[in-house]
Amino acid sequence: MKTVYTNVNILNGTKDMVLQENMMLTVENGRIVSIEEAKDTTANNIIDLQGKYLIPGLINLHIHTPGTGFPKKKESDSTKLAKLIMSNKLLQQIGKMICRSALKTELLSGTTTVRTVGGLGHFDSQLRDEINGGKSIGPRVFSCDSAVTIPGGHMEGSVAYGAHSIKEFEKFIEANAKANVDWIKLMITGGVLDAKVRGEPGEVKMTAEQVKACCDKAHSLGLKVCAHVESTKGIVIALENGVNTIEHGAAMNDEIIELFKQKNAALVCTISPAIPLAKFDPAISKATEIVLYNSEVLLEGILSGTKKCLENGIPVGLGTDTVCPFITHYDMWRELEYFHKLVGVSRNFALHTGTLINASILGIENETGSIEVGKSADFIVVDENPLTFGFSTIRKPYLVHFKDQQYLQPKIKKNEICERELDNYLATL
Repeated sequence: MKTVYTNVNILNGTKDMVLQENMMLTVENGRIVSIEEAKDTTANNIIDLQGKYLIPGLINLHIHTPGTGFPKKKESDSTKLAKLIMSNKLLQQIGKMICRSALKTELLSGTTTVRTVGGLGHFDSQLRDEINGGKSIGPRVFSCDSAVTIPGGHMEGSVAYGAHSIKEFEKFIEANAKANVDWIKLMITGGVLDAKVRGEPGEVKMTAEQVKACCDKAHSLGLKVCAHVESTKGIVIALENGVNTIEHGAAMNDEIIELFKQKNAALVCTISPAIPLAKFDPAISKATEIVLYNSEVLLEGILSGTKKCLENGIPVGLGTDTVCPFITHYDMWRELEYFHKLVGVSRNFALHTGTLINASILGIENETGSIEVGKSADFIVVDENPLTFGFSTIRKPYLVHFKDQQYLQPKIKKNEICERELDNYLATL
């Protein structure tokens, strides 16, 4: 069916985008078939958008589906909880329902493509196939399924598997490939929440030999590799041994920049998860003194490393690391705003990054990421210009369009505490 959206202002997501005012966009069979100045039309299905703003659907390169990110009254053991969920078929169905809801929320908030980077079993790939088959509502999904690390490594036992030997690493990657994952995820270093000492948020866990074996196996199977890395030493090990995208990051030197260039690798910047732990009152975030200190170290490392990559022409993408504390499945717009305000890029470039650059990191820049004829009809309609009034204009989309599906004024369950505390922080910037 052909649908014409008229009287709309378009920001197309390309690097040199300029506002195209009073335009008409036509969608047919899930594709953008024309973009032109608004005019009279005899089309049967016409939607007058009354001067609203149309932008590409956002792309989130770093999410975890098992959870919401909502603050908890009482801390739970994620390893025990994951083991419980996977213990029988009934609980697995409940776990998958949580993940399914997460993906639906991503889409209805305006994120039309996600990459899941560590989950429960093969839920994410199975849900991707459900969505592609029209059996559930969700965005375009690139799945890693469960990540892999060493015993005692970051998130081992919850969204990561602990391998004891090179052979076991390789066997795990082969099993994920058989489940038809899109990427392989490694947990090379530790993280803020599992660090035991001050100043060490990214203790190296995996050896260079282990990383190389994983990357070689993944690449031989046609799969790219992303890796959780939160230290300078960890970035060097990752890049030297074949990792394609560094997730999170840390302070970087000239040696690392050269490695990025030599390996044609990219950085995925995740500012969002560090904010609550580094900047909120510990009474609210429940961060210990060590977590608070290390979160500040990590945030500074992410920001400085991101700036150095941008200064040297290294591709930088964006992700939220949902479901870290206070990081929800509906707040990708905040990552764009942080990128603008804390890294210092223009809002034009932030929008370009959260759409077309993210698409290019996934290798789908010819399919989505910008508003161009021939591409998938993945877009959001909002009331005000996000480049003028900020990305908070995206928090309540008037319309979300994904392929051939249209969601008018979608309703999303939000957490009041998350909204209040994150808004309070943004107001300080």
